[in-house]
Amino acid sequence: MFNHGFILSPGTWSGEGKILLNMIEEELIFNTNWIVQQKDFSGKVQCIQEIQIQGLSENMRNELTFYDFQSKQFAVDMENQNIGRIAGSGLLDEKMIAWEFRNNETNFEGYETYALQEDGSYLMRGEYVTSDQFRTQIEARIWPQSNEAPPNSDQSQENEEI
Repeated sequence: MFNHGFILSPGTWSGEGKILLNMIEEELIFNTNWIVQQKDFSGKVQCIQEIQIQGLSENMRNELTFYDFQSKQFAVDMENQNIGRIAGSGLLDEKMIAWEFRNNETNFEGYETYALQEDGSYLMRGEYVTSDQFRTQIEARIWPQSNEAPPNSDQSQENEEI
């Protein structure tokens, strides 16, 4: 298995980023926290993601379960209050963790990619589309919570070019 800290090892992750919605012309700034639990006896990893969008009083909460890990792929389920439960599939290699969801019944689809950086943080990009053509684009950086501050953005640019 690959040497990823995120989703493959228990711990807490922090992050920050921006959300772009096709229905408004404003960037929404958000913070996120991930709690990644220890793999259980059946090989499943339970995660809770809390998202706080600046200016909104309620947090959004996603519960994700990663399981059926193979050499370069896995399965993932995501559940939240807005979409219910949806199943997806994921891929991983030395530098990337990614997953996607496609549900023809609800016309919901989307993906997230997490690119490992040299400092152990991840650059995240994602996009989701719903049946009513609402499109959400997400860009963020996440890091292990043991690091008190986000990685230096100058260093991040260097890491992206490597």
